Amino acid sequence: MKALVLEKTRHLSLRDIELPLDLGPDDVKIAIETVGICGSDVHYYTHGRIGPYVVKRPMVLGHEASGTVVETGTNVRHLKPGDRVCMEPGIANDKSRATRLGLYNLDPDVVFWATPPVHGCLTPFVIHPANLTFKLPDNVSFAEGAMIEPFAVGMQAVTKARVTPGDVALVIGAGPIGIMVALAALAGGCSKVIISDIQDQKLGIAASYDGIVAINSREDNLGAFVAGHTDNWGVDVVFEASGHPSAFNGIFEFIRPGGTAVFVGMPVEPVNLDIVSAQSREVRIETVFRYANVYDRALALIASEKVNLKPLITETYAFKDSVQAFERAAEGRPRDIKLQIHLGKDAR
Repeated sequence: MKALVLEKTRHLSLRDIELPLDLGPDDVKIAIETVGICGSDVHYYTHGRIGPYVVKRPMVLGHEASGTVVETGTNVRHLKPGDRVCMEPGIANDKSRATRLGLYNLDPDVVFWATPPVHGCLTPFVIHPANLTFKLPDNVSFAEGAMIEPFAVGMQAVTKARVTPGDVALVIGAGPIGIMVALAALAGGCSKVIISDIQDQKLGIAASYDGIVAINSREDNLGAFVAGHTDNWGVDVVFEASGHPSAFNGIFEFIRPGGTAVFVGMPVEPVNLDIVSAQSREVRIETVFRYANVYDRALALIASEKVNLKPLITETYAFKDSVQAFERAAEGRPRDIKLQIHLGKDAR
């Protein structure tokens, strides 16, 4: 079966590879339609590793996906062939202590698509647990279905923040995840979201949404901007979504007394935090690693049209052009938010 394979750092190929397609009683077989390119996919392509996860042998990329059910296991009742679906890509051990606590995203043995050594979904067919496969409402496209995975990260961040209606939030970083966090914060009740970045093109896309105000933090004073939008009080929540080490400098100074900091971005190296600054405000600190128990709610928000992710899809490539799509993603063009790859019937 043909797949987009990361052979080694900076070397991708679209070739046949043997992948397991044995259908278990609780599984579904899915014909993949659309796959989004995630920053982690790109990082594996350019660096060959993310922290302890190292690509040691050829690996199929991709974990943001939608598709069509073509076969179901004998125990599956809520899905049938022909159903349009999206898939939550992390498969936890349902008997682990973390899973029993409702923290299945923190299960040390979780099997997550396109995380070494696990193959991803940039291939025509996959087998996936039915309980992690969600039917798309008629008004949600395959392209939007493939956006549910990154939006779930935003949902997780806002859930951890415990947003209260009327809150004002600051999101640092206007990449795909940063904008997803901002949209989830608005949907969760924030009256206003300030988003900062150093790329005007991305800020322009973010600011096109009602309720989001943008600032280029390289050109303007972010602290003064926050003060002006909060009557010198500070924001209720800061979401750090860039992962850039400089973003952590003075981060607690943007937050009101008793506010919250949520760390979403993942720095490649340890960073310094001014703990006394956090203590003097009694800032509550939360962290995010993927998501848990939010996929269905993320999908419901898209279906209700309370959140519109379509403007974030910059361009879609054919499966045969997957290598070129990744080469472009690795360029990091300022106007690019989300690149997607369409498989469909042409890939099968």
